[in-house]
Formats: sequence, C-alpha cells, structure tokens
Amino acid sequence: ALFAAAGVAVMYLVSKINYQTLRILAIPMLVVSIVLLVLALTPLGVEINQVKRWLNLFLVAGPTYQPSEIAKVTVIIFFAARLSKRDTEKHKKYTNRTLTGRTLNRLERVGFLELLPYGAVLGVVLLLVVFEPHMSGTILIMVGAASVLFAAGINLGWFVAAGSLAVGGLTLIIFATDYMTNRIKLWLNPWEDPQGLGFQTIQSLIAIGSGGLTGRGLGNSIQKVLYIPEPENDFVFPIVVEELGFIGGAIVLVLFSMLILRGYWLALHARDKFGTLVVVGITTLLAVQVFLNVGVVTNLIPNTGISLPFFSYGGTALMIHLAEMGVVLSVSRQCPAPKKD
Repeated sequence: ALFAAAGVAVMYLVSKINYQTLRILAIPMLVVSIVLLVLALTPLGVEINQVKRWLNLFLVAGPTYQPSEIAKVTVIIFFAARLSKRDTEKHKKYTNRTLTGRTLNRLERVGFLELLPYGAVLGVVLLLVVFEPHMSGTILIMVGAASVLFAAGINLGWFVAAGSLAVGGLTLIIFATDYMTNRIKLWLNPWEDPQGLGFQTIQSLIAIGSGGLTGRGLGNSIQKVLYIPEPENDFVFPIVVEELGFIGGAIVLVLFSMLILRGYWLALHARDKFGTLVVVGITTLLAVQVFLNVGVVTNLIPNTGISLPFFSYGGTALMIHLAEMGVVLSVSRQCPAPKKD
C-alpha cells in the first residue's frame, strides 16, 4: 500500500512534467540504466534463486529492484527521441567512385546504416540482461524496442530478419541451459512431474477452474495457502480468478484491454511523433506483459517469468509501472483538442 501510494504520487508528478524533457534526458537515462545493469552483475548485485538480476535501493541495504525494469523504459525513450527526428534527417551520400562508397550507398538505401546505432545500443543492453540471466526481461526489452522501430516506419524486412535471428538465438539459449529446457518440458506436459516441475502450473489451473463463475469470495482462496508457490508474484492472476471467479477475471482483462486501447488511441492523437513513439512503446510493453503472464498461468505458453502489471508483488516495479502511466498522461495532456464541425 505504501509503494502504491508513493507510485500514484510519482505518476501525478511525472504527468505534470512536459514529456519533451525526456528528449534531453534520453541519453543520460540510458547510460544510467546500463551502469545499473553492469552493477547487478558485480558483487553489489543481489542473488535470488541462483540468478543475479537485483540491486539494493541506492546500492545499500533495503528494498531490491531489477535494473532491467528501468532499462525497458529508457530504451523506449532513447529510441523514440532519435527516431522522432527521422523524417527531418537527410540521407548520407557517399562517392560512387570507390567500391566502399558504392557499398555504403547501397547499405544506406536499404536502411542498414540507419539501424546500426539502435542495434548497438540494444545489443549492449540485451547482452547484460542475458548474462543475469533474465529471459523475460530480454523478451520485453526486444518487444519495446521493436514496437518503437515499427511505429517509426522502419522497413518490415528488417523485422523479419531480426525476428528470425532472435528466434534462433532464443532457441540456442533454451537448449543450452537446463533452466530453460526444463521450462519447455514443463509447458508440454506439466502432469509428467505433478509434485515437482509441473506442480505450480497444475495448481494454477486448479485455482482458475475452482473459481467457477463468481469465485470463492475475496480473500478466500485455498490455493494461495501453501499450494501455489509464491502466489503473489507471477501466479497472482489464478488467485484473482479463484476468489472473484470467471466474471472477476474477465473484468480484470477487460480493464487491461481498455487501458491498452486508450494508450494506442493517445498515440494516434499525440501532439508530435516523439509522443506517439513513447506511448506506443509503453503501451505495447504493457500489452505484451499482460498477454504473456496470463498465457503462462493458463499454460497457453511456456513459463517466461513475466509478472502481471499492477498486480504482482514488487514495490519498485509497481512504482515504475505507475511512472510509465505518468508519462502517458503527460503526452495525453498535450493532445490537440478535437476540431469542432
């Protein structure tokens, strides 16, 4: 409750700040987030469940947070700040008298040279997140960056090529690590090991099914009492459905859908391209997190370890989500008034 109250205050303050300020802060914010990702891999990082992806608040004892949560937003803002100038920048021209010049001109025409700085930044951030290891963070950072690039008008061919490489890379990582391989086996058949790897998924499905139409009542979940491991984290949605039923779960999903649709509406009506790209990135990030979390707890997709925004436990994560909404509200405040007939 304290973090929620602080988060709402942060959201309000951020909404009052002119979002154009983020253009100036884009590079410093990105540098800070990269430094924090590096620190998480050092002895200053906090190890939980055999992975080092956390830092203590202000690098001293206290609440922990994941630097990757900050990196997700800063990558979106950095990409949006640079890509918002894309239409006004002139394409570079090189001499056709040399092979190097002709090659560079061809690369410029297909957009390869334009993508180089974005690929370099994204590569550094993703590399640090993969080393933690943090597969869900890797997926979300890639999705957020890709959504901004797509909205900016980057050629679709590059998405096909990058998507193929990403799928290939993720496949290699999955089969090279026992941790990820076990998650795939768990997804395919959780009942193969009902008291081991499949326990959490099976109990999640039981919780969702036992909620019925109207649920057991708020606070009356049985599965959260020593059945579903850590029900306050990634598997909080089954508890919501168990207590509030199909109707309650549907209302939660409808509210998320309304928020996501409103975000895209604001992106279409933003004052400038920078505002559009920032809102597209933040809204897409929210939409993908909701889809992946609900997909995992219903065993639609393999376990990704992605939390449910605004529901899953984590004070700093909640504050960051609310700060993101503050940015969206800041863009909304400057949307042009609708024209009267």
